Amino acid sequence: MTEKEKMFKGMIYDPFSEGMPEERRRAHLLCQKYNALGEDETEERERILDELMPERGDGVYLQGPIQFDFGTHIKMGKGSYANFNFVVLDENTVTIGENVFIGPNCSFLTPIHPLCYENRNTFFNEKTGVFTNIEYSKPIVIGDNCWLGGGVTVLPGVTVGEGSVIGAGSVVTKDIPANSLAHGNPCRVVREITDADRLCNHLELFE
Repeated sequence: MTEKEKMFKGMIYDPFSEGMPEERRRAHLLCQKYNALGEDETEERERILDELMPERGDGVYLQGPIQFDFGTHIKMGKGSYANFNFVVLDENTVTIGENVFIGPNCSFLTPIHPLCYENRNTFFNEKTGVFTNIEYSKPIVIGDNCWLGGGVTVLPGVTVGEGSVIGAGSVVTKDIPANSLAHGNPCRVVREITDADRLCNHLELFE
């Protein structure tokens, strides 16, 4: 089994092997190029995203700045949007559904470092001849029609169910069921989102 296969299976792997450092540097450079472009340079922004994050649906919009570790491990459905300062450490797959709103300063983090420093610290790998460390990772899934407020951090292995809203500043450590309003650190479900939340029941907002 290759180190990259171990990475996607949630096993311990060496992140400085099999061309992974080069892949990350490539993604970081593409992010820098994207971030340097103006919002009116649409064609060039799309060209960079075609290379950086090819698995995205129609109408995906990334405000920028963005910072991805690989980019190619991210899938984003049509009509989804990410505001300023979108960070994705996609050492495992990150699947974002359709029509997802992602507020500013949100981070999706898939890698996990060992808790014990003896396992976590950098060491010299005699096989590869480079200094390295070990880690593992878990995927992240954001369902269709979700809204994540500003400053939300999603941790490894989390699934946010379809139609849920995550309040600003939340740290999502566990799965959130569909159609839930949740917030806090750690993020907890406050209540279900129901028909009572439809704008037709809040006409005072239009006066």
